[in-house]
Amino acid sequence: MTINLSRQRILVVGAGGGIGRVTADAFAAAGAHVVAAGRDTAKLAGIGSEALALDILDNDAVEVFFGDAAPFDHVVVAAASTKSGPISGLGLDAAKASMESKFWGAYCIARAAKINDGGSLTFVSGFLSHRPSASSVLQGAINAALEALARGLALEKAPVRVNTVSPGLVDTPLWHGMAAADREGMFERAAARLPARRVGQPEDVAQAILFVATNHFATGSTVTVDGGGTIA
Repeated sequence: MTINLSRQRILVVGAGGGIGRVTADAFAAAGAHVVAAGRDTAKLAGIGSEALALDILDNDAVEVFFGDAAPFDHVVVAAASTKSGPISGLGLDAAKASMESKFWGAYCIARAAKINDGGSLTFVSGFLSHRPSASSVLQGAINAALEALARGLALEKAPVRVNTVSPGLVDTPLWHGMAAADREGMFERAAARLPARRVGQPEDVAQAILFVATNHFATGSTVTVDGGGTIA
């Protein structure tokens, strides 16, 4: 079925990142007016219908933006910067900053966003919420908190629908700091362990985000897109 979102307004927060960029492009391809938001507008060039400089950790700026903007039909929060590593070796400041970025940033957007009835709010979490890792305990906890937030908001904000999309390992610019050979080797080893026999692409996640945004019976859900990583 072809998705037609003409005359609909979409906000994608974190549109400068790998998943956010592809998600914004997918909404735009469906005919929507897409506002691409992020802290660095240079990364937003050519994405969506308009670019917006927005720091989701600046609650005053978030409230001013939504106070002045017309309501949106769909809002997607794909912005996050989190640190990995065992808790024993992760400084408390870095841990708090990770929670601020991924959880409290989404909370600020959810608190202030104006969304039309029947529209949607979608968060991006991660499969570590269900498949713990000894080296990424904090990330799993943050993702689990984000998914619980979405379930509660689905009740509070009804009839606005609230969902979470939970990716597994995805080939995004997040990994581009690694040497190319090391990155490819990591992806090959990961793919061999996954039932899908490949790592994810941003398009896989964007497709799931469009699904929960446009399926009017989907709310309070977490859609896992992990190649089978949770069960492997």
